Amino acid sequence: MTVGRLTAYVVVFVLGALVGGTGALVQAAWFPAGLVLALLGVAGVCYGGVKVLDSRVGAAVPAGGWLITVMLLTATRPEGDFVFGAGAGSYVFLLGGLFVAVMCATLPHVPPPAVQAPRLGK
Repeated sequence: MTVGRLTAYVVVFVLGALVGGTGALVQAAWFPAGLVLALLGVAGVCYGGVKVLDSRVGAAVPAGGWLITVMLLTATRPEGDFVFGAGAGSYVFLLGGLFVAVMCATLPHVPPPAVQAPRLGK
């Protein structure tokens, strides 16, 4: 584990947490489009982590940041305030985000096709 790789893991964790916080607000504000945008954000940060870190753990780390943030936002405050309502959109965001993160972490790793040297004479 190099310092650069550890830094990349920290960065994708923080990005996952930011996507979780913004997704929690956006999915309820602009209901149908906001929900799709929030789930696309989760997919983007998880799949981006896989591609940048070239490892399946690259999807699990931002998913962990997303999950921690979302779980902290589901807890009620002493004043009775909460971020998530009891609507279907909130549940789709919670379960859909987990589904998207697992899907990104379990995608098969397909190496790029090998470049073949051109054949001379044919």
